[in-house]
Amino acid sequence: MADEHDTGEGSHAVELAQIREIVKEEVAKALQATIPTHMDEVIKVTNAKIDQIRAHLKAAQDRQKSYADKRRRPIEFQVGDYVLLKVSPWKGVIRFRKRGKLSPRFIGPFRIIARVGEVAYRLELPDELSGIHNTFHVSHLRKCLADESAYVPLEDVEVVDKLNYVEKPVAILDRKIKRLRNKSLNQVKVQWKNRRGSDTTWESEDEMKKFYPFLFDM
Repeated sequence: MADEHDTGEGSHAVELAQIREIVKEEVAKALQATIPTHMDEVIKVTNAKIDQIRAHLKAAQDRQKSYADKRRRPIEFQVGDYVLLKVSPWKGVIRFRKRGKLSPRFIGPFRIIARVGEVAYRLELPDELSGIHNTFHVSHLRKCLADESAYVPLEDVEVVDKLNYVEKPVAILDRKIKRLRNKSLNQVKVQWKNRRGSDTTWESEDEMKKFYPFLFDM
């Protein structure tokens, strides 16, 4: 009886082992059948996202190119139009051995009498500007507007080479001592002619005495 019992348990164990192997094989087959299908879906979704990203990038690049093309496109005027001429103001005083350049200003208006090439125009200039070549690149011109606040009247301007004009000091308004680590500097508050916005700056008293001694005789 014991042998029969042992034989029954052994048969049962073998049967379980066989079932486990069958289950493993079926699971493996199922996985093999599922993985390719799943990967195909992943690849399709990934490719779709890549195509979408590429489309967005191309649209952004097209917008950027269109904006850049518009910025590079030269401004065009017509013969007979009135324009302003850009000049750069310079203070006459030399500070720290360098000339102090200020913001651009515009003089005029002047009438366009001819177009020269694609990006230049010839202007009808008054006798006061007879020493300046009358053909200018479009970047030096601005369309004349009635409310332009940056105009500098021509009669108030001393225009020099390279379309710069000199700002002249007219008065000393105040004095102060600027204390540095190892020394003190005497400064004067100067009122300038031809300036728009702030009319005064603080300058070195020694420099102003050197270049504009008449200010200290007032």
